[in-house]
Amino acid sequence: MTRRITISLSVIFSLFTLLSGVGAQDRGLMARAEQISGDHFTLTTSTPKGATVYAVNQPSSAMLNAIDTGLTDLFAVARKNGYRRNLNYSDYTIFIARPDRLKDSAGKYSPDIAVGAGQYAGSVYDKGGYIYAAGMVTSFAPGAFLIAEHTKDLNRVSDVVRFEGEHIVLYYNDRRRFLATQDHSKGGGHPILQ
Repeated sequence: MTRRITISLSVIFSLFTLLSGVGAQDRGLMARAEQISGDHFTLTTSTPKGATVYAVNQPSSAMLNAIDTGLTDLFAVARKNGYRRNLNYSDYTIFIARPDRLKDSAGKYSPDIAVGAGQYAGSVYDKGGYIYAAGMVTSFAPGAFLIAEHTKDLNRVSDVVRFEGEHIVLYYNDRRRFLATQDHSKGGGHPILQ
């Protein structure tokens, strides 16, 4: 009986250790996304095809489908370019943050997040120490990025997902091209993969 209890406790401890490790990785991803956006991601879900989603508000099914569409488009163009790594929906984590603006300077619907200007300081994008971004990669291992919550124009969501995902695909498949295109402050933009 004592041996059975010891074995059971060992199994429970092993499972707890394993689950704690996964939780620590999620907490690290969460902390990075929250630092950038200033939001608290209290909801966890997944897209119909299996990408993990953390959000401030419950994303609509249309928003989740738009994320899948963006990833589907990304995977197709990646394969067209001969890339094979990180082309599974489950390879991606998407954080949906509150937008810091809903319209761009021309008045067009453009939910974006404000992030520190960093290498864009002093450029036309600098809005006083920050820039507005449609999305931002927050981690390469695992592949994660932050986008703003949308209530309409969900084609834009698909585009942003595809474009942020390009950086992650290149990171895993073509490091030289990744390094040449990771920083848009030196010119260039999306789509990177044609």
